[in-house]
Amino acid sequence: MTSKKIGFIGLGNMGLHMAVNLLKGGNELNVFDMNPQAINKMTDLGANACKNPKEVAKSSQIVFMSLPNSSIIESVVLGENGLLDGLSNGDAIIDMSSAEPLSTKKLSEVLNSKGITLLDAPVSGGPEGAEAGTLSIMVGGKEADYEKYLPLLELLGSKVSHVGEVGAGHAIKSINNLLYGAIFVASCEAMALGVKSGIQAEKLLEVISSSAGRNFAIDVKFPNNVMPRNFQPGFSTDLLKKDMEIALALGKEQNVPLALSQLASQFISIGQQKGYGALDHTALIQFYEELTGQEVKQTEGVASI
Repeated sequence: MTSKKIGFIGLGNMGLHMAVNLLKGGNELNVFDMNPQAINKMTDLGANACKNPKEVAKSSQIVFMSLPNSSIIESVVLGENGLLDGLSNGDAIIDMSSAEPLSTKKLSEVLNSKGITLLDAPVSGGPEGAEAGTLSIMVGGKEADYEKYLPLLELLGSKVSHVGEVGAGHAIKSINNLLYGAIFVASCEAMALGVKSGIQAEKLLEVISSSAGRNFAIDVKFPNNVMPRNFQPGFSTDLLKKDMEIALALGKEQNVPLALSQLASQFISIGQQKGYGALDHTALIQFYEELTGQEVKQTEGVASI
């Protein structure tokens, strides 16, 4: 693949690792973030520091973004010294953030009028997948644009899928996390009930993981986060709640009832009120542990599954 002049804006838990992998792919990389330490990490690896998004755009043919929400994305693209001030006809933005599909479509219209391509390409796989370059990436946009930028996306993910027109990537990401959020809350309830009933947490996981209740939370999140009490930020409670709210708004827009998912979202709100917002979303188990008076954790002397 021919080396590209690439920009990257948003060097957080996910973005920093993705930027590193683009750099490892032999590309020239221009970066911007509000956190000077994150910029320093990238410049130490050979990236070029920029003072604002406009400067990133002027130095790049393609700009990747990994930002917290649609409001910030719009500001970075359309605001003063934003990307739109620096990009040229034929350039592209690839948005790896989780964002609102309607906002993404409106932004695409503005950019297209200037001859600038927008692909929404949110990811799944967490910081570990971002570091390893094994993310799942769901891409919205024209198929020809998807094919054009696929080699770059393959530096970041092991499964890259074209899922529809602009906005479809952000829609499917939020829908996936809406489903996961409901599944995780249900898994917390099931595990808390089992432990309260006198069953070892390890036995619960062993049986459920080979039965009809098996799911990602049971297979991965409980053994790796809940049982060892590892609630350091990965995919935070706040981010899960944000994605679920995007999907719930989409349900309202499309007139699709989402009663169970709405209820699960309310339990996640309780987790935020309890102070778990900045922690990994698996910290939500602590709410159920308060109710039952028992922790869902590794039993002493019992090997983990």
